Amino acid sequence: MKNEKTYRFLFAGGGTGGHLFPAIAVAEKILELKPQAEILFVGTKNKIEGTVVPKLGYKFKSIWIKGFARKLTFENLLFPLKLIVSLLQSIFINVKFNPKVAIGSGGYVSGPAIWGASVLGAKIILLEQNSYPGITTRLLEKYANEIHLSFDDAKKYLRKNELIRVSGNPIRSSIKLKDKSEAIKFFGLDSSKKTLLVLGGSLGAKSLNEAIAYSLSKLNEMNIQVIWQTGKNYISEYKKYSSDKNYVAAFIDDMSAAYSACDLMLARAGATTIAEITSIGISAVLVPSPNVTDNHQYHNAKSLEDRNAAIMIEDKKLNERIISVVSENIFDINKLLELKNNAKRLGKPDAAEIIAKRAIELAEGKE
Repeated sequence: MKNEKTYRFLFAGGGTGGHLFPAIAVAEKILELKPQAEILFVGTKNKIEGTVVPKLGYKFKSIWIKGFARKLTFENLLFPLKLIVSLLQSIFINVKFNPKVAIGSGGYVSGPAIWGASVLGAKIILLEQNSYPGITTRLLEKYANEIHLSFDDAKKYLRKNELIRVSGNPIRSSIKLKDKSEAIKFFGLDSSKKTLLVLGGSLGAKSLNEAIAYSLSKLNEMNIQVIWQTGKNYISEYKKYSSDKNYVAAFIDDMSAAYSACDLMLARAGATTIAEITSIGISAVLVPSPNVTDNHQYHNAKSLEDRNAAIMIEDKKLNERIISVVSENIFDINKLLELKNNAKRLGKPDAAEIIAKRAIELAEGKE
């Protein structure tokens, strides 16, 4: 029997749900396959991982790191100090935990933690969710034993092609479709009407919210009801739109119900959203955020649009196009089915299991 210490896995990544939730999906699958495994997450305490990871019952250690802002700020002046401290903290955490495998899922926080694990001899797995790899993945590539991509398009930006596997973006096991009529009842809406789901992320997307507020009455006139996640930063402004025609909330906990209730979704093109809609098959209109590093949401959305698996609207054209795009597609059953089927063909629902099994094999010394 293998010594239990063989199964120690360190996860590092966060800052956004797009970096955190794929790591959680892999951790869930590792524990399902090897219940005796020990798992530790490393992140920053003031970002999403600092709240979500402890709530899920995983051990969590924080390091003192923050990304480099694009404009000159006092925080940028502290960056060299924070980087040195976080590297030392990462070494200490890795010495104490002694992981066999460290899994980096992106975001600046994964840099020091994965580097520290590599220095101490852990096998390294990198997860890259976007079609254009983030700077952290590109910097850590030289330490990796394996790199698991969500998009085949990302290969051309990396040097070590022999390490690459296009495994897909891991999604949580709880994400699955339910009975549509029951899902619509869950939101208190009318099952005879078409339903548009609007997602702007946990914090919210200003332009999406403004566009929906601008077009909501017109959509309702066309018998289109809306499930609208405003994000916590915007709920006070838009809660007034909640009615028997529209469900408005800061955050939707049951994403399976939201996906099951909708005929069409309007959302940002974050990697986790794309992984979920391709895994279960959702007809989507994607609006890439113009405010993300390396414009990776545009590349994500374009990758699906090129395969007729989603419709893309540029953020700057959203107000002028939202009503026509939604109305032209939400009543077109054939178009919705085409988008759904093409999206599902791109999905890799077994991604979490594939990566978890490789992590276990590396922990056992199998290459």
